[in-house]
Amino acid sequence: MSYQTYRPRNAKPRYGTSRSSRPTGNRRSTKQYIHPSKFVKPAQLKADIEVYTPINVFADFSMHPILHGNLVQKGFVSPTPIQDQAIPHGLEGRDVVGIANTGTGKTIAFAIPVLHQLMNNRSSNALIMAPTRELAQQIEAECRMIAKGSGLSGTLLIGGTSMGPQLNGLRNKPRIVIGTPGRIKDHITRGTLEISKFDIVVLDEVDRMLDMGFVTDITFILNAAAPKRQSFFFSATMDPKVNVIMRNFTSDPITISVKTGDTSDAVEQDIVAYNTSSDKIEQLHELLNKAEVAKVLVFDETQRSVERLSRELQARGFKADDIHGGKSQGQRQRALRSFRDNNIRILVATDVAARGIDIIDITHVINYSQPQTYDDYIHRIGRAGRAGRTGFAYTFVQS
Repeated sequence: MSYQTYRPRNAKPRYGTSRSSRPTGNRRSTKQYIHPSKFVKPAQLKADIEVYTPINVFADFSMHPILHGNLVQKGFVSPTPIQDQAIPHGLEGRDVVGIANTGTGKTIAFAIPVLHQLMNNRSSNALIMAPTRELAQQIEAECRMIAKGSGLSGTLLIGGTSMGPQLNGLRNKPRIVIGTPGRIKDHITRGTLEISKFDIVVLDEVDRMLDMGFVTDITFILNAAAPKRQSFFFSATMDPKVNVIMRNFTSDPITISVKTGDTSDAVEQDIVAYNTSSDKIEQLHELLNKAEVAKVLVFDETQRSVERLSRELQARGFKADDIHGGKSQGQRQRALRSFRDNNIRILVATDVAARGIDIIDITHVINYSQPQTYDDYIHRIGRAGRAGRTGFAYTFVQS
């Protein structure tokens, strides 16, 4: 179905100076000014996008037979570019630095080599770090899926959940630990996680972790891990901070870059101009009522504003819920499950909570509040336009 570009009923936007914003967690206290023209970009037609031809198929990779069987059962045939180029080097034991857009299959790109090494070397252990609870849970789910029947044991270490099950899991000496840097460091300092025995380390979304203020925790953890190890670092960007971490904690890495651009080519991007706060919510209501706006991720700035907007949408008859860092892990999981299962069609979120959401049928991303930086914008709109679909992103700009 074609989608008509959404334009406001009246005024044209005036582009002025940046407004400061309240800090969210340990994020920056002021916004980077982003010219509204950066929020406008047509989606490329599939015919205009260069089609990647893989060198390999999954059956070509020299991985453990159990992994092969599970991938065949799940219908994996042709790898994505990052998978095609990273997996062979990972299987050879090389350190891998991968630069790729969000939603390009990075988890499988490191999970196959990591699980293969663990299954072939019973003395090896793997640590996988991600910036958010949700991403850590998704990584665990994918690893569990492709390692079915392997006998490998694992533990998930994330905040917002009880320490009891985590302590029990660690007592069983898991071969794989997946978690967020803060909670992993907590266990190391408590003496409940002996990290020096972990000789495979994965950092996913390194740029996001550094942006969220985890640089000290990451440095502490990497310094405590086995000095002789295999490392996998994946990031959407390679800024100086990311480069320092990767340079200091890898050994002769192979660097693979399959980043295709600043934003997803498959996302149609536009602005929504508004005048007042009452006009803003009416414009959002009008947009959400369009039949083609099917499954929507709406970004707002603070925990309080996210909850307020979610309640307002519910009062207007929309099936909506919200997710932010102040919610318990159980509340966040229930909201995500309802969104994934289409029990609700609108999820209102803060940036921190939305990192790691990987739901392939999101049709629209709406920036009800503008992002702190253009990198944040890139990450936000990357939630739509996945798995060969065309997505849509709308950013509210005050006129």
